[in-house]
Amino acid sequence: MRLLLSLSFVFFVFFQTSFGQKQPITYYLPDISYDQSIPTPEQMFGFQIGEWHLSHDQLLAYYRQLDQVSDRITLYEYARSHEHRPLIYLVITSKKNHDNIQSLQQQHVDLCDPSKSGKLDLSKMPIVVYQGFSIHGNEPSGANGAPLVAYYLAAGQSEEVNRLLDDALIIFDPVFNPDGFHRFSTWANMHKNKNLTADNADREYNEEWPRGRTNHYWFDLNRDWLPGQQPESAGRIKNFQAWKPNILTDHHEMGTNSTFFFMPGIQSRVNPVTPLRNQELTFKIGEFHAKALDEIGSLYYTQENYDDFYYGKGSTFPDAQGCIGILFEQASSRGHLQDTPNGPLSFAFTIRNQVRTALSTQKAAISMRTELLDYQRSFYKNAMDEAQRDERNAFIVGEKFDRARLMKFVELVRRQNVRVHELGEKVTVNGKTFEPGSAYVIPLEQPQYKLILGMFQRETSFTDSIFYDVSAWTLPLAFNLEYDALPGKLFSKKLLGKEVGEVKMAEGQVLGSASDVAFAFEWDEYYAPAALYHLLQNDLIVKVASKPFDGHTKDGLRNFNYGTVVIGIQNQPKQGEELLELLKEAAIIGRLNIYGLTTGLTPTGIDVGSNFMEPLEKPKVLLLVGDGVTSYDAGEIWHLLDTRYQMPVTKVESNRLNANLLSRFNVVIMANGNYNSVNAEILKTWVAEGGTLIGFENAVKWLESKQLAAVEFKKMKDDSSGRLPYVGAPEDRGALQLSGAIFEGELDLTHPIAYGYRRSKMPVFRGSNDFMEPAQSPYAMPLYYSQEPLMAGYMHSRFNNMAPGSASVIVSGHGRGKVICMADNTNFRAFWYGTNKLLANAIFFGNTISGQTIERSRKK
Repeated sequence: MRLLLSLSFVFFVFFQTSFGQKQPITYYLPDISYDQSIPTPEQMFGFQIGEWHLSHDQLLAYYRQLDQVSDRITLYEYARSHEHRPLIYLVITSKKNHDNIQSLQQQHVDLCDPSKSGKLDLSKMPIVVYQGFSIHGNEPSGANGAPLVAYYLAAGQSEEVNRLLDDALIIFDPVFNPDGFHRFSTWANMHKNKNLTADNADREYNEEWPRGRTNHYWFDLNRDWLPGQQPESAGRIKNFQAWKPNILTDHHEMGTNSTFFFMPGIQSRVNPVTPLRNQELTFKIGEFHAKALDEIGSLYYTQENYDDFYYGKGSTFPDAQGCIGILFEQASSRGHLQDTPNGPLSFAFTIRNQVRTALSTQKAAISMRTELLDYQRSFYKNAMDEAQRDERNAFIVGEKFDRARLMKFVELVRRQNVRVHELGEKVTVNGKTFEPGSAYVIPLEQPQYKLILGMFQRETSFTDSIFYDVSAWTLPLAFNLEYDALPGKLFSKKLLGKEVGEVKMAEGQVLGSASDVAFAFEWDEYYAPAALYHLLQNDLIVKVASKPFDGHTKDGLRNFNYGTVVIGIQNQPKQGEELLELLKEAAIIGRLNIYGLTTGLTPTGIDVGSNFMEPLEKPKVLLLVGDGVTSYDAGEIWHLLDTRYQMPVTKVESNRLNANLLSRFNVVIMANGNYNSVNAEILKTWVAEGGTLIGFENAVKWLESKQLAAVEFKKMKDDSSGRLPYVGAPEDRGALQLSGAIFEGELDLTHPIAYGYRRSKMPVFRGSNDFMEPAQSPYAMPLYYSQEPLMAGYMHSRFNNMAPGSASVIVSGHGRGKVICMADNTNFRAFWYGTNKLLANAIFFGNTISGQTIERSRKK
């Protein structure tokens, strides 16, 4: 026994010193001479990389120091995060190239323009490599390794380094996600043991919700490269378009028990828009990574788990733009040291793999320089040739009633360096009429042809049935815009009006005077909820029209639709010019027009004083968060209300919910998740007293299980029979996942949940296998799926009988309150503008829904 204890102690000491000790810099970097005037990371931080998790401010200080002392490095700030942290990139190259940097940058942009690229001498052009790290904040090895790579480039004294600096422009983005990265570094360091423990049960390896993966509003920034809805992404996209890199690398981490992954991914899941040559070059670059990892004995794999399908990911986004996107996934220590089936995994080891593959990327770039430059030139030339052969000449996109939503779409497209024109003259395409002033044209014959196809992609049949991410993201559908392709027979240059430069949002105004008897604004505009909240916050008496009417304005008769917001002048806390000023503020916030009504009597429809004008309450919103809740979905709701609707939302851990707390709110939102820690009876009482409870996806299943919602879910039939090959089990299970498709919904335009919509057919993002049975009350289902619901994306045949006619939204309730059940995420990744108003309507108008129309119980 004593011998065993002694051996155990020896092993323990060996284990700690071998895997938890400080490593020399040559553990990470080539053993070459380095410029002594350039500070090493250890000299800057006071500890070696890998001993502690670096914070964002420490990294920033080091890069600023390198910028000051090295003529190989220039630092640029390109954005600020939500928490106001600087996002920076370094341009790393030789002094000679720095002295000519603007010309080299323009030359590289010209390489992507077929009208100019043929004149360029590729033998003299440097290659552009964009290297980015840790877009997921709790995948820290990339960003912790980045200072070592930067030091190597700034201080390295070798022929290889000199050639690299002469032949390459390295755009070095050291921390894609500063807020999440900083959050995680604090967690890992505050729980680090002096005597490291490798037991994954330790608190160091188990972050608190929402964890450090995401940005401030809990968004996965690695799904935002195409939509660009977050400030970090918008800045990064601008960098990409300004430099047009040949290679873009994206350094990540994965599960602790894995090894190391690098592209290529699964070949059957490559987006069909991506050329085959892209993957051939990806394979060739991969040989450099394999060699680098073989040299240090690190295990790795390729062509498993990950794919190149969704263009919103960092490793796929470049593939539609003549660039090679490379994903790296390192098994994560999620702290400083963990036991794994592959042996002890130290933080230092994870960093070393990231550093070595960053360097192998640079080696590949130099070795393949002219080949990659030629590929990029050919990519855009071939794209232009394909565009000229395409039977479609352009896409046309329009929206007559919601200019803000249309302009946000145009802004997204323009951000990606796509040329857009105002519509020059009226045109009808497949029964849809588009008019100047409310429509835009995107010509296909332009260099970004491939990316445009990716934006409008609408496949429903695929060679593979499994997707690492969503299978559909058709952008005009996500924005709920009317659109179509313009074939050659309908296209003419007269349709191309003024080219869009900087996108300018509409400015709201009040079209009336203090002498008017009331004011009204339509609910169509995207930012109308922000205007309404501003009025309610200032204690105005505000009503919503549950029926249409024609109102007299100073410019004549105007039709006001369902959901029109009406403000009378009597009994308001502000009168005359003060009231008018408050209305002007609301018009500016909501980017809409507020119309003065000269009389309360209407020639058609309800009068201004009608009982069909429903009084509104200021929503006091509680959003349940914490363990069990999907942070992405909760973050999307928080982001929508906070940044777009300009209204406060109180985020409360679900296990803290009690009656006293609930009494302070009139709206509770439950994002997708598990709510087993919530006392259902407390919620039921609160609803019965008049509260509005809004549940999404799995939250609806919890509401149903607790008899809080009168809904029922369909059951999938198991139609498998006989024996199947064991090896195919993972793929068979994966094929049954409806992970992200676009369905067609049917709206009841008279229902309060549908206020602000003009077309009864609506694209809906569908990301769940669970389908609700139709409501039994004929009035309680404002949104359901059409009989042929699949508009874009993949759906397994087992859902063919489940999806048609299923409910997307059901309004249930208890007592005086409402329980609004939403089967789908209306706020997906902040770019699904088209369905955001369903949530806004539930918040502002849920309490106006007649109790006689709701689903109170289900008959079996």
